Amino acid sequence: MKVLVSDKLGDAGVKLFEEAQGISVDVKTGLAPEELEAIIGEYDGLVIRSATKVTTKILAAAKRLKVVGRAGTGLDNVDIPEATKRGVVVMNTPGGNTVTTAEHAIALMLALSRKIPQGTSTMKAGAWEKKKLEGREIFNKVYGVVGFGNIGKIVADRGKGLRMQVIVHDPFISPEVVEKAGFESVSFDEMLARADYITIHVPKTKETADLFNKDSIAKMKTGAMLINCARGGIVNEADLAAALKSGKLAGAALDVFATEPPPADNPLLGLDNLICTPHLGASTAEAQTNVAVAVADQIIDYLLNGTIRNAVNAPSVAGEVLKKIKPMLILGERMGCLQAQLATEPVSAISVEYAGDFKDLDLAPVTTALLKGFLEPALKDDVNYVNANVIAKERGITVSESRVGDAPVYSHLITVCAAGANTKHTVSGTIVGKAEPKIVAIDSFRMEMVPQGHILLVHNEDKPGAIGAIATVLGDANINIARMSVGQ
Repeated sequence: MKVLVSDKLGDAGVKLFEEAQGISVDVKTGLAPEELEAIIGEYDGLVIRSATKVTTKILAAAKRLKVVGRAGTGLDNVDIPEATKRGVVVMNTPGGNTVTTAEHAIALMLALSRKIPQGTSTMKAGAWEKKKLEGREIFNKVYGVVGFGNIGKIVADRGKGLRMQVIVHDPFISPEVVEKAGFESVSFDEMLARADYITIHVPKTKETADLFNKDSIAKMKTGAMLINCARGGIVNEADLAAALKSGKLAGAALDVFATEPPPADNPLLGLDNLICTPHLGASTAEAQTNVAVAVADQIIDYLLNGTIRNAVNAPSVAGEVLKKIKPMLILGERMGCLQAQLATEPVSAISVEYAGDFKDLDLAPVTTALLKGFLEPALKDDVNYVNANVIAKERGITVSESRVGDAPVYSHLITVCAAGANTKHTVSGTIVGKAEPKIVAIDSFRMEMVPQGHILLVHNEDKPGAIGAIATVLGDANINIARMSVGQ
């Protein structure tokens, strides 16, 4: 088996590959896309970080490729659907840089508060500007943490240790879970109004892009400070620059930018009340060793033993079983994703019912796929088939699974109920023929819906002309209707 390391990897990880019996490793970093495309066909495994782009073109040339391993978490640079279609397992190493990123956020907050970068640069320039560089204490200040995932939890804990008043906003986690951890759960607007510091620890999604913009920054306390060690693009950089110039915000600290490296004309770079680092959140010797060892260990185990760990596109099951249940995994993941989008409040309980003849199959991976689909809109690459159950539990979601004998109408039926404090939604699905997933009911409405592509779900009055009116609106907007299902 041959493995290519195409991005810089810690020596400990490379050493593991070199010592593995039956595996040879080549380290070739800084390859241009066409250079990678020319040689990738020789390799069974590929180790990357953020620089290498694993595109459709690369995957088409990778005839032998069995696994892609990311030393880190983010997988924006991998075409996961194409890899899945070609049977390539995609793994990451969640947790390897959690503490490091959390500590960097705290370090930026302290450096920002005490103007340490400015003090260093002015002294090195021969000045002694003690009066101009007066800072502020963080003791007893209100510390707003956006996102209560693995990193957010550590940041909140460290803030508490610094005797700050920690408040947390995460719309995907019930307030009871946050409060049980010893913190106050608040709405986004309440956090904006109360916090002296806000630190961001959420993935970049459609919902979080430009989360901090002109309107949300206007709701923040005058003189507050903003720290982002998550993803570029969550903070609108032009709006942040305006707020720093006007004095609305006293300062900001960024480790990430919408474009990296940021262009020289980025308006933030010329501001004294902004401090920044070049995406150093995960850059410590300890974190680099952790992720290098983890990714090497996972790839070796898969290539030599067939064991899958921390895969984002495959569960940890034997190959023969995977072949049989793969259509159900796809159905389960899409049903979970649909439930996440139907939810209007944090979900506290998910129940899965399997009805009909499943031929004694182990359906636990299907339940896991469902949870992965449910959590993915909020967590993106941080959730996979391995950790979905653990994350659901951490978020206070009770998961139950049951089997019943017969399924009316269908030979087998999967029904998922997701309940919050005040709302409940039910989605049912089945496999038509050998491998076509279909949603056959949403709440009390029966239908036949193919769960793929962009879907518009409309509740309308059951009266003549309603369907025609909807079709006319879409037609006028030049939106094509590929298929339509009406559920009474």
